Amino acid sequence: MSDEAAEPEPQKKSKMPLVLGVVAGLAGAGGGFYAAWSGLLMGPEMEEKVEDHGAPMPDMPAFVALDPLIISLPPQSPHKHLRFRAHLEVAPDYQAEVAALSPRVIDVLHDYLSALEPAELQEPAALTTLRGQMLRRLRVVAGEGRIRDVLIAEFVLD
Repeated sequence: MSDEAAEPEPQKKSKMPLVLGVVAGLAGAGGGFYAAWSGLLMGPEMEEKVEDHGAPMPDMPAFVALDPLIISLPPQSPHKHLRFRAHLEVAPDYQAEVAALSPRVIDVLHDYLSALEPAELQEPAALTTLRGQMLRRLRVVAGEGRIRDVLIAEFVLD
C-alpha cells in the first residue's frame, strides 16, 4: 500500500490557453468587423473610387444586333431547322462600320452554319467551338480589332 500512496496523481491539463485563444479570436474578429464596417480600412483614394458609382467603364463595349437566321438542315438530320440569333461585341469606335457590314456578316454566318454536319450541332461543346469559328471568320470580314466577341442569343434546333 505504501507504493500506491507514493505515486503522484496525474495532473489535469489546464484549459486556460484554449479559453484565451477563443477570447482573442473573437476580439480580433470583432475588431476586424468594426474596422471594415466603419471604413477605417479604406484610405482616401479608395473612398473616392467607391463613391464614384456613375463613372463609365474605361472601355465600354458596343453591341451590334444581327438579324435572326433560320438554317435548313439536311434531310438525314433529326431536326429540320436551326434558329440562330446573335449580337456582336465591337469596339465603340467601329460600331457604325460593323453595323454597315451586317449583310456580309450574316452571309458568312449563314454559309458557315449551313455547312455544318448535324452531329456537330449536337455535341456538348458545340457552342464553344462554333463561337470560336464564327469569331475567327467575322474578324476576317470586319477587320482585326473591330469585333471582340460573338454573343449567341438563340441557338435552337427545331
